Amino acid sequence: MSKEKGLELSKEFAGKTIKDVIATLSERHKSKIVFSTGFGQEDQVITDIIFRNNIAVEIFTLDTGRLFNETYETFDKTTKRYKKEIKTFFPEKEKVEELVTKKGPFSFYDSVENRKECCFIRKVEPLQRALVGKEVWITGLRSGQSAGRENLPLFQWDETYRLIKYNPLTGWTLEQVVDYLKEHKVPYNPLHDKGFVSIGCQPCTRAIQPGEEIRAGRWWWEDSKKECGLHDTK
Repeated sequence: MSKEKGLELSKEFAGKTIKDVIATLSERHKSKIVFSTGFGQEDQVITDIIFRNNIAVEIFTLDTGRLFNETYETFDKTTKRYKKEIKTFFPEKEKVEELVTKKGPFSFYDSVENRKECCFIRKVEPLQRALVGKEVWITGLRSGQSAGRENLPLFQWDETYRLIKYNPLTGWTLEQVVDYLKEHKVPYNPLHDKGFVSIGCQPCTRAIQPGEEIRAGRWWWEDSKKECGLHDTK
């Protein structure tokens, strides 16, 4: 698999609806296709498409143990709305216990290195387990979310996890996402109405100010690249 394969798939599915693309991929890859949700606006669009159309794609989430209560409420409303399960992956208990014992509950504020260590333990390692044996990973990424994602393709080969990554919303605007949620009455995180656009862990997320880019509220105390290691945006 290579970048060329991603281009080939992007060409094959150009002009097709997200529903049809996901349905086709689910037939080709059976139980080896997954969608990861953090219950953000984009993720809720894709969740609705999968669940409402009963497409055979496993949806999973990463529970870091530091999420907003509003995120858990959205999780609960979503499973009750569609009467379907969302598989949950937690970080390894021993690793979290060791981190907090040695460095305290807010070590991520002290350095970029510490923050990335926390992200790895709470998010990256659980993701690695979630993607074991999978062939296609559907994401809620959009090209307009950050400068690092501006050239995000529809399909790409993820070398880190050795699978195909499908980004169905890459060409969507935030306005299109919000319009979809309203039209289909999809549950969404109420923090979005309070200036939170990109929502992660509670201690590491704030609302953005007028004129700030979408991910300015993530790890706001850092000047470094606003990523946690889940997605390679090079």
